[in-house]
Amino acid sequence: MILKKIILLLLCMASLGTHAQTPEFTIEIRDHLFFPSTLVVPANTKIKLIVINKDSTPEEFESYELNREKVIMGGAKAVIFIGPLKPGDYPFFGEFNPKTAQGLIRAQP
Repeated sequence: MILKKIILLLLCMASLGTHAQTPEFTIEIRDHLFFPSTLVVPANTKIKLIVINKDSTPEEFESYELNREKVIMGGAKAVIFIGPLKPGDYPFFGEFNPKTAQGLIRAQP
């Protein structure tokens, strides 16, 4: 019985450690622009992308290459998990302001 509890405890600790190791990156939306407009992330690694919309109007984070789209209301934030990505460039844009809200995620080894 004690051995089962120890194994269960170790499994719980291992799952917490794995979740905590996901690198986090933040992008802000201000004046219908993404900051930073180019975000460098590690290749072959799953990442947690936090998108904070500082504008009062909604914006949609969209990327065909990343296969992601997410509406972020004004003054709100969203969490988007992406990857692992092969080395390369992955463009994204704001669906509601596509002429100004443009950016790039660059996955580097």
